[in-house]
Amino acid sequence: MSRIGYKAVEIPSGVEVKADGDQVTVKGPKGTLTRTVSTEITMSVKDNVVTFDRPTNDNKMRALHGATRANFNNMVEGVTKGYKKDLQLVGVGYRAQLKGKTLVLNLGYSNPVELETPADLQLEVPDNTHIAVSGISKQRVGDFAAEIRAVRSPEPYKGKGVRYVGEYVRLKEGKTGK
Repeated sequence: MSRIGYKAVEIPSGVEVKADGDQVTVKGPKGTLTRTVSTEITMSVKDNVVTFDRPTNDNKMRALHGATRANFNNMVEGVTKGYKKDLQLVGVGYRAQLKGKTLVLNLGYSNPVELETPADLQLEVPDNTHIAVSGISKQRVGDFAAEIRAVRSPEPYKGKGVRYVGEYVRLKEGKTGK
């Protein structure tokens, strides 16, 4: 991660960056994100370009340097473009529907599974086998998509379950007869 930390992050027009000690706030057209960053990494803003520097070259500082820069870049990208994860349901009778802010999943269990949508995320169900999770925080979008997927992960024999669109599920060979 040490080389990632030295790459500068360009601030697009319409995005405002404010640093207060260990709190960094990024405000853009889609919303506002705030994150606590390490005080050991120094952040400098010049001419709509943000750079990060580390005090020493040990492994912990190098990892923290790259992670801080990557998290800040994700914040800038989130408030300008946003993030989206698409999921699909594979299996006979598996379906999803949105009732207000509640996602109702019928995934072969005796009762439907209901998940409450977090306030900072948007859910879309274009058809009953696809779910789209979108928001400005890459971490929150990924966490909620993983929570939906964990309700019924793809199993390795028939491939049934909730998976990301484009995810490859390697199928195992079943039992062989005598």
